[in-house]
Amino acid sequence: MNNSLFKQASLLYDSGDYRGALRKYTACLKDNSVPFQLGELGLIYHHIGNCLVKLKNPTEAIKAYVQAASDSSYQAKGALNNNIGMAYASLRDYENAVVHFEKAVADPTYESPYKAYMGMGNAQLKLGRSAEAGMSFREAALDEENPDPAKALLNLGVCFMSLDRPEDAIASYQSAFDFDMSQDTRNRLNSSMGQAYAAAGYAAEAVEAFNKATSDPNYVLSDSAAVDYQRCVATLSRAGADAAAVDTSGLDVSVESHYFDDGGDPFFYDEGYSDEDMQMPGFIDAYDDEDEDRFFKATDDELEQWSRGLAKKDRKRRNVGLKILIAVIVVVVLLLGAAVFAFTQGFGFPTQQAVAEQLFNNPDEAKNNLFADSLSEANVNSIVAPVVQDPNVSIDGVNRSMSESTVYATATTDQGGKITYKIDMVRDFVGWKISGIELYFPSQNS
Repeated sequence: MNNSLFKQASLLYDSGDYRGALRKYTACLKDNSVPFQLGELGLIYHHIGNCLVKLKNPTEAIKAYVQAASDSSYQAKGALNNNIGMAYASLRDYENAVVHFEKAVADPTYESPYKAYMGMGNAQLKLGRSAEAGMSFREAALDEENPDPAKALLNLGVCFMSLDRPEDAIASYQSAFDFDMSQDTRNRLNSSMGQAYAAAGYAAEAVEAFNKATSDPNYVLSDSAAVDYQRCVATLSRAGADAAAVDTSGLDVSVESHYFDDGGDPFFYDEGYSDEDMQMPGFIDAYDDEDEDRFFKATDDELEQWSRGLAKKDRKRRNVGLKILIAVIVVVVLLLGAAVFAFTQGFGFPTQQAVAEQLFNNPDEAKNNLFADSLSEANVNSIVAPVVQDPNVSIDGVNRSMSESTVYATATTDQGGKITYKIDMVRDFVGWKISGIELYFPSQNS
């Protein structure tokens, strides 16, 4: 390998000139003036893949990483599979992402399995596999090489909340506070702790946690957290500090941890962490309390049983209004009156149910004609991201009014998992268009 070209490429990469680095690495690959040693082809392709990731071209990056993996003498297979998983995840191909994250953690020579476990957990959450995601985040938290276990514990708590186990979520969040973390992560953690306390019926503790989160003027509670906060405050004002919380929505957003293995010499460094971050304390005395670490002792079978044991809670369909019979002589007046009444009661064409069914039948196509005109393309893409395709989606209920409506729907993933959504709609002349979509959990309507 032409070491001079390789070093030039690496210097360009380190300076942020990824396009220039890509040209130099490619030139190094094509240079036959110096014989290649064992593993060097894999090393160059690995770095080419890194450049393509930086240039936001994950499809070509995957091809480069696969080329690197085909070099049997190149030993960084774990890092390669982790990066392939990250690239697939950025393309929203979460199934393939999980496959490669699993390959990464199966590599006994991979020194940073927590990265792949975090990526795998996030991908599994996208696929609606909360129990499996919990197992992945648990492994990431237990990896002593993980410089930021708080994020893994926060996401583990999110999984427990989606499994309707707020007490275990509280234990996970409490363990996370034993570690150093960024202010943003601490705010998310306090907010999520508030929602877990609310779901478990501890209104006073919930309000205290929410107050800690909002003490930072730069942090804004998510919509679901804000609802829980308001309900707990109202509960305490009515019944005093010992009152139990009422209906709660369940959980805050998980933390997306992007651990990208970047090529270094002689091994790999972890992009995104400063030298100071890498000196974070390990798991010293973090799990000594028997009550707080019981979820770490739970077997995988127990986690699966918790997931399977979540019975789907029936939702009551709300009355759309009294049926009014209008007796008129003129048929035209009768039809006009019925149309006006239907409009005020939230009926339209197409119906809210039809719009929801079109959304799940083809989420990508839905971006073109089912969303409110006030939403930007970026907003629409963000809203559609968690929606799984299911032509046989179950419409659980519809709340109608003249100008706004809410549809509750449960979709089935390819793996048989159930995901429930709350779909907000606004009036579009005589029909309806989607203004927002969020995941909906049983504790929101208990």
